[in-house]
Amino acid sequence: MGSITDTTIDYSVHPRVNSTDPFTPRPRPVKPAHVIGSDVEAIQIAETLAASFKVGAALRDREGLLPIAELDAYSQSGLWSINVPKAYGGPEVSYATLAKVIAIIAAADPAIAQITQNHLAIVATVDLDGTPEQKKLFFGWALEGIRYGNAFSELKSKTVADFETKVVHDGDEVIVDGEKFYTTGALLAHIVPIVGVDETGQGYLVFADRDATGLTVTNNWSSFGQRTTASGSVKIENVRVPKARALKVTSFDHPTVGGPVSQIIQSAIDVGIARGTIDDTIEFVSKYSRPWIDSGKATAGEDLFTIAQIGDLKIKLHAAEALLEIAGHAIDAARANPTLETVSEATIKTGESKVLTTEIAILSTNKLFELAGARSTLAEHGLDRHWRNARVHTLHDPVRWKFYHVGNYYLNGVHPPRHAWN
Repeated sequence: MGSITDTTIDYSVHPRVNSTDPFTPRPRPVKPAHVIGSDVEAIQIAETLAASFKVGAALRDREGLLPIAELDAYSQSGLWSINVPKAYGGPEVSYATLAKVIAIIAAADPAIAQITQNHLAIVATVDLDGTPEQKKLFFGWALEGIRYGNAFSELKSKTVADFETKVVHDGDEVIVDGEKFYTTGALLAHIVPIVGVDETGQGYLVFADRDATGLTVTNNWSSFGQRTTASGSVKIENVRVPKARALKVTSFDHPTVGGPVSQIIQSAIDVGIARGTIDDTIEFVSKYSRPWIDSGKATAGEDLFTIAQIGDLKIKLHAAEALLEIAGHAIDAARANPTLETVSEATIKTGESKVLTTEIAILSTNKLFELAGARSTLAEHGLDRHWRNARVHTLHDPVRWKFYHVGNYYLNGVHPPRHAWN
């Protein structure tokens, strides 16, 4: 279960979340990251890393410790470049495999899995919108082990898609000004891609150095869940970046897999949360829980009602996992042949997946305590992190709208909207 242990912690080595103290940018890797050779190898490496990440997950959550060493190992493993195209030296694994990788990591520590999300989505955006020169540069950085954070969402804008951050063209440079929040990965990144719009309303993704003059990343993420993602804020004041690093974003103006790629990673994190929770539930019931007095059984694991509930959770988990894989293959097909029909199919399948993964994440984290009993709520076990993580992460985009878009597609033939939240 990765229970909390009494460990003396050196906070100079393990900085804490929501400290708001200045945080020195992480050094760039001294050697290139491993390049993964196949889908099978990607899953094997994810399983190896997950085993080590699980060990300290409860402790990191309780103490709010940023996963510094874990993230370095993760990005050097090659898993952060698995969607770099083969033409540029990358593995270009199936998106079904990418989703499996994220789910494996999330089952061990969903905060670490979420830090990957924006990086992989940005790599996909480069594939869709980058010039050949930009692809060579940005894919090359990813293969070297450079981590991309994000400065995307804004806290004060009217909707998530209204961007007040401005991009001004100035000769061979662009100047960016704005303020961002929910900037998962930015604190521990080497490069912070910033979303902004120019005077015409055209959107750009501007790749700024983490230590660029005028760029301030604040460690002020105070949520009760996904605590160690460091999803705080970024202030951008007159940040100058070479124009060659300003990627013009047009992938939502026509059918592309930009939205489904972003969404399938979110869905994979939720299925990972559910899987890790169910595993911990089974372990706790087997080792620690007492049989209920009316059951007449010698152990909690023999309780008929508990057995049936575990069966229900497993069935729903496997259904969510199956639809996650179906969505991944639909994204692969749409990426190979991007038409309105194939992209809509990928969007709908990913939306269906998001519904099931959200539901099993919330259900399993509630059932954990019901089935494991009162002693499972003791702080020494750290199991409350599962519910907190599920509740917070599933808020990324409302599944109530997934039902609508899916129904409208099948009933009325209305193609779903194209944006990063769908």
